[in-house]
Amino acid sequence: MIVGVCEQATDAELVARYRRNPDLFTDVHDRYYRDVYLYVAGRLDTQIAEDITAETFLLAFDQRDRFDPERGTLRPWLFGIATNLIARHRRKETRHYRALARLGPEPVMEGHENRVVTSVAAQRMQPHLARALAALSGGERDVLVLVALGQLNYDEVAQALGIAPGTVGSRLSRARAKMLALIDKEKVHG
Repeated sequence: MIVGVCEQATDAELVARYRRNPDLFTDVHDRYYRDVYLYVAGRLDTQIAEDITAETFLLAFDQRDRFDPERGTLRPWLFGIATNLIARHRRKETRHYRALARLGPEPVMEGHENRVVTSVAAQRMQPHLARALAALSGGERDVLVLVALGQLNYDEVAQALGIAPGTVGSRLSRARAKMLALIDKEKVHG
């Protein structure tokens, strides 16, 4: 394969290639592994993220003939597979957020003044955010995290979760409102 072809090829071209030669599915892996991994790592711990990301690409390879370029692009399709795998670990994910909420902020390491201020603010918010994320419904949490960590747009989230774009908007709106209310409540009472 010519260097740089993977980055220049459209998803439809990648699909056509790997359908002719399944070994070329590695181009899909090379293009999207980092995005999927970062999304999963944002939802779960990094060790589980490696496993789920690997399983995402294994399932995608096994189901590669089921991908329909007419319905969307590979990225949201892969995010949908990853989200479904995360759903299998939903209890573990919720326990993870609850454990984070119980932890106090970690000590701040020395460094540049802006970095310190940002780090302190993030550490103070971490327990509040973790509790608020744990309190969301699974659907609301999936939409919020796909937008925030996966940086998918409404149409891509809809494709990834198999729901209507309007449902994405309403779930995201509810999730944001709940998050703000829960965080405000935490600040007052916690």
